[in-house]
Amino acid sequence: MLVKEITNEKHPFIYEDELATKARAVIRDFSLRILPVVNREGKLLGIVSRGSVMTISSSVSPIKVKGIMSNPKHTATLEDDAFQTVKEMIRIDEWCIPVVNSKTEKQLKGVLGLENFIENVIKTSPEKLTKQVSEIMSKKVLSCSLEDEVDNVWRLMQNKSLAGLPVVDAKNRLVGIVTQRDFLESGALMPTFESHKGRHRASTKISAIMKTNVIAVQPSIKAIRVAKIMVSKDIGRIPVVDEDGKLIGIVDREDITRLIAK
Repeated sequence: MLVKEITNEKHPFIYEDELATKARAVIRDFSLRILPVVNREGKLLGIVSRGSVMTISSSVSPIKVKGIMSNPKHTATLEDDAFQTVKEMIRIDEWCIPVVNSKTEKQLKGVLGLENFIENVIKTSPEKLTKQVSEIMSKKVLSCSLEDEVDNVWRLMQNKSLAGLPVVDAKNRLVGIVTQRDFLESGALMPTFESHKGRHRASTKISAIMKTNVIAVQPSIKAIRVAKIMVSKDIGRIPVVDEDGKLIGIVDREDITRLIAK
């Protein structure tokens, strides 16, 4: 399988001289993890992530995209081997990467996400996903509580490179989940630069921005069912609970991809 067979060629992009507030709106409205940045000739210059656009607090910020973009950790070409590419994505902990025509010309051709790889394998090689979730889930799960403040949780997610956290009550029962998308949609996060103008004065609790209609699974479920949920619902991670609803693990796209790419 080649990268060009599973690349999302319709993934949005943005020009370097456009406003960062537009990048934030595009990432929010299309629920993107990354937004490639190109020049007027279509050459890849960098990427904008959810984390970088969340530093823009004002709706009238003059900051341009080139002021918040970063270099991608990895860039694939259309002719790269898909299995080797996703293995590298797992190694560097990147769920989405830009795809170019060649390493020299760097003309943007789309974006490859782990979900594109998973979706293809569901169709072509479902036998790779027959293990139970209990065999591939992470058992050491970081979580937060309803009363935690959003800025503290965001810092934790940034420090641990997490895109989402389960929310539990005092008895470790799953009551919700909060993701980068929730932070971005809520606008509750304190900015890390720009002026104090526009900052939220009152502390916002996780309970105000989390999702309560959480899709969770039990450890005996097959990986193929979890993979299908992830692709159809555009979900990055799914909590695993016991019969009492207590959080015992979590399985994400990286766990599914790792199982496939062994």
